[in-house]
Amino acid sequence: MDTPSSNRDDIRDFLVSRRGRLTPEQVGLPSGTRRRVPGLRREEVAVLSGVSTEWYTRLEKGHISGVSEEVLTAVARALHLDDDERAYLFDLAKAARPTIRRAPRPRDGAIQGPVQWLIDSVGMSAVFLRNGRLDVLATNALARALHAPLFDSPTVVGGRANFARFHFLDPDARDFFVDWEGGASATVALLRAEAGREPDDRALRELIGELSTSSRDFTRLWSSHEVRTRHEGLKVLQHPVVGSIELTYQSAELADRTRAARTLNLYTAEPGTPHEDRLKLLSSWAAADVADRDSVTP
Repeated sequence: MDTPSSNRDDIRDFLVSRRGRLTPEQVGLPSGTRRRVPGLRREEVAVLSGVSTEWYTRLEKGHISGVSEEVLTAVARALHLDDDERAYLFDLAKAARPTIRRAPRPRDGAIQGPVQWLIDSVGMSAVFLRNGRLDVLATNALARALHAPLFDSPTVVGGRANFARFHFLDPDARDFFVDWEGGASATVALLRAEAGREPDDRALRELIGELSTSSRDFTRLWSSHEVRTRHEGLKVLQHPVVGSIELTYQSAELADRTRAARTLNLYTAEPGTPHEDRLKLLSSWAAADVADRDSVTP
């Protein structure tokens, strides 16, 4: 059975983009002359993968259904795919096999009490829980204070903030994220990986369609086919209350028996730095805000 059109397009564009970024020298082949386009030729990738040119050409056109894991591994090795890209290729192959296609993940339900207690118990780190579409599902008070522009943004839909919508559809995001371009690239790469894992997620498709229609920057980055499954590193924010604040951030998958994708993200500052002082100030501000709201709650 042929792969659905959209899946074939993703396979083709991904493989072509990975082939185009390699040079013959990088894979131990002579460079030759008269290359009309950058990157490796199809026949070169076929040789490196141990398959015929005709077979690889068919694969690059999106006909991936029925391809063995051994062959996919050989292609991934030939194209120098990293772990995230390799996983994405295998996800595309799974989506091309209707007989083993999984049911879509269930919708995000209410956050269980113990999960929220865990998030609230973290003192000097901003913590939030998100799904694969980058919807914010739960936070502690410090995370809401740190990401106040996100939660106050007109891009919040149905009371739920979304990092991708904020990043690409709210002009204030360019002031809030000091390295807006780097954050935008990471955001798109995370959504690209999720699209490979969950090709039948209707809400994800609608989000990607909305961003593609409304943001040229999103369309540009989406076409690069970069893939990322983990989100960690260093981030600098220009906060409207405390000014510039530099934070490290880590992510961890949170086990969930419903199989819903949920990632716990923690932002913290280096001890003994002015950035830690600013985070402490935000923490005090957040605690005071919570106390004020509790005082007027019946």
